[in-house]
Amino acid sequence: MSDKREVRRFGTAAEEGYGFAQAVRVRKTIYISGQTASAVDGVTGPAGDMDAQMRTAYRRIGDLLAMYGATMANVVDETLFVTDMDAAIPAAVAIRREVYGGVFDVASTLIGVQRLGGADLLVEIKCTARL
Repeated sequence: MSDKREVRRFGTAAEEGYGFAQAVRVRKTIYISGQTASAVDGVTGPAGDMDAQMRTAYRRIGDLLAMYGATMANVVDETLFVTDMDAAIPAAVAIRREVYGGVFDVASTLIGVQRLGGADLLVEIKCTARL
């Protein structure tokens, strides 16, 4: 088997400026960079709305996985970085139940941080999936 990298990008200015890929597949493993509510055009999702931003981040993860023929069922590990733990916990409980269909066969870590890459961002989610 080859260790060739299969890379996916959205074509954002941040990808070019900061220098990263949104997702990288090596063999049967997909590594998803931290996804946020930053839109492709650079406009952040609803400021102060943890639920909306978390849904957007998970939607983007789903979009990236689909580029490899995978779904959220392929996710084996996730890390959520949040700026407001009190808002994040109830949002994560409800939204993750929807995203994973109530089946939590995924390792998960929730980390509180002081700030994310954009001042209005409340949540960033990165994950690893297996095909």
